[in-house]
Amino acid sequence: MTDNEPRPRLTLTEIEALARDAHAAQTDKAGRPYAEHLRAVAEGVRARGGDEDQIAAAWLHDSVEDDALSEGWLREAALSARTKAIVLAVTKRPGEPPQAYATRILATPGALLVKESDLAHNADPERLAALDDATRTRLTEKYRRMHELLGLQTPTRP
Repeated sequence: MTDNEPRPRLTLTEIEALARDAHAAQTDKAGRPYAEHLRAVAEGVRARGGDEDQIAAAWLHDSVEDDALSEGWLREAALSARTKAIVLAVTKRPGEPPQAYATRILATPGALLVKESDLAHNADPERLAALDDATRTRLTEKYRRMHELLGLQTPTRP
């Protein structure tokens, strides 16, 4: 391969392994391995009819936000431009108002499906049940508000 030839894109298997490795030391708010969340979001995207770019973005959706991988890594990674755009769209920026975040997601083709799957897993009653009351109440309201901003059907309260 010469410098002018494009690098082969990472496969979904390689992206999954990379994401699992990048988040290996992390746990979610309930103390579960973070990779379980990534898997659930990727499976949710697949179940909702998402394509390979969206599934790849699902595996990587929190990587930049959580500093598991750098934005520089993402720019240089052997991923489609669409996957990169979706990851950046769903990456919250410090101090960013929820409306601006939602507007960026809605403006990026393919990002809404990834965020919908992320919210579905985050708002899962079984996951929320593992949290203390104050955290559960705060997050339930946060997820309800984001559903509203994105024009998604708000899940029913348990």
